[in-house]
Amino acid sequence: MNDLALLLTPEGRALLDEVRDTDPARELAVATRLRREHPAELVSAALGQARLRQRAAVKFGAEDAGRMFFTPNGVEQSTRASVAAYRARRMADSGVTSVADLCCGIGGDAIALARAGIRVLAVDRDPLAAAAARANADALGLAGLIEVREADVTEVDTAGYDAVFVDPARRGGRGRIFDPEAYSPPLSWAVSAARRAPHAALKIAPGIPHEAVPEDAEAEWISDGGDVKEAVLWFGTEPGAVRATLLPGPRTLLSRALPDPPVRPPGRYLYEPDGAVIRAHLVAEVADQVDGGLLDATIAYVTADAPHPTPYATAYEITDHLPFNVKKLKALLRERHVGTLTVKKRGSAVEPEELRKKVKPQGPNAATVFLTRVAGAPAMLIGHPA
Repeated sequence: MNDLALLLTPEGRALLDEVRDTDPARELAVATRLRREHPAELVSAALGQARLRQRAAVKFGAEDAGRMFFTPNGVEQSTRASVAAYRARRMADSGVTSVADLCCGIGGDAIALARAGIRVLAVDRDPLAAAAARANADALGLAGLIEVREADVTEVDTAGYDAVFVDPARRGGRGRIFDPEAYSPPLSWAVSAARRAPHAALKIAPGIPHEAVPEDAEAEWISDGGDVKEAVLWFGTEPGAVRATLLPGPRTLLSRALPDPPVRPPGRYLYEPDGAVIRAHLVAEVADQVDGGLLDATIAYVTADAPHPTPYATAYEITDHLPFNVKKLKALLRERHVGTLTVKKRGSAVEPEELRKKVKPQGPNAATVFLTRVAGAPAMLIGHPA
């Protein structure tokens, strides 16, 4: 709290501007110089905040991150700005004009909601997080739309708000928490809070079991740039719906409750579904789009005989299909003069780096090898992006 208070002073803000682009390798020299003119505590706080802002640029963009205030947990746990903006647009498009943002952290989601024109009550029981959220609303010119309150979210009256957004803490002293009832607050409490509002969105870990999704919720898995970022339980939308949304876009694939695709021999093309599609259990929908089947009943690789462009999977043209054999792979790569080898695996215990060391790829050409199973048998499929 003291660090943040120091940084919000005119001297602190000026010092933050001065150390903005400090190279971590030069921090000691910079700190030594600045301590001749500024209190040591302020210098340490400014350099620490500069490091956090540099880390946060990946999530928030350099412009916003350069003006915001972060805590270490805030950088780690905040929603990526593109994902928060997508959720905020969904709420705004549903007619939501006010949201109670519970467990707001440093205010990343509140900022996205406010930028969508939504009035926000942002609540967190952590005094430092609440102070950072307040400072960020002010720094980004959104204080008129965001009210920050330091309080226990379980004691906040959300009546009068169009929607509730809950982002429970999913990290404890020992790292990630996988049991939804061990979230803080527990998922059961968040679901109860959601059901009391006309609309609601609960941010949860993408690994949540499908059987833990309430029947009256819509479940959405979201990826950004191919990386799965989160799952969201929506209330007041389409109960029972399951979807995968890919950013940028957005592109959304909705479940049609298709049966599992058939297992078939490898075709000319292999499709690697996006992680959000896999988490949402929508591989069958992709297989249907590309007129394909599975290489193995337990593995999410789709194979087809012809190219069928789809935004929900990356396509590869397969040139070789071999039983798993390192010596044969090494010989084939040498014959093709492959020096750049991308190793992908699913259903294989072999580590990519271990394989690269053994085959020692050399040459001007590139290839991708898939280590997987075909109808239960270890196999290698070699090819390139289609």
